Amino acid sequence: MTKTTFDFNSALKAIQSGQPITGSDGVLAPLVKQLTEAALSAELDTYLADNRDSGNRRNGYFKKTEHAALGSFEFETPHDRAGAFEPQLVKKHQTKLSEEIDNKIISLFSHGMSYRDFKAHIADIYGLSLSDGAITNITDQLIPQLNSISDIAQQVRKLTDEDEKVLN
Repeated sequence: MTKTTFDFNSALKAIQSGQPITGSDGVLAPLVKQLTEAALSAELDTYLADNRDSGNRRNGYFKKTEHAALGSFEFETPHDRAGAFEPQLVKKHQTKLSEEIDNKIISLFSHGMSYRDFKAHIADIYGLSLSDGAITNITDQLIPQLNSISDIAQQVRKLTDEDEKVLN
């Protein structure tokens, strides 16, 4: 798996130059890809930790294309040697993330929710009951990446405020 990091400075420049924020060529598509890959990796880590006695282990990645409200993107989903791992965020053969799920995931982090609230939202979105360990693994991988979102949001707000001043 090629580990790439969402470049917020490039994204900010792209927004300034008029590139769309959403859509298949949108600025946020790479961020959704990165967050999806991190969450899937955390899911597999939790699954393997919960099933240590099976002797199962990681065994590479499959490429998959997802279609979401923010645009289409190709990402790598991890798999295990035994083929027993069933990801919950993006299930096998699923090709579309719903706009409702996109919005709920974004809202989870934008409101600074507790693990208990996060767990309740996951149950509401997916009908899943995840262990505290699974929630911890997922959020531990996602939160550092999502904290950077507030930085770019502040920069975008600042640019918007500056543009409004120039126009007025």
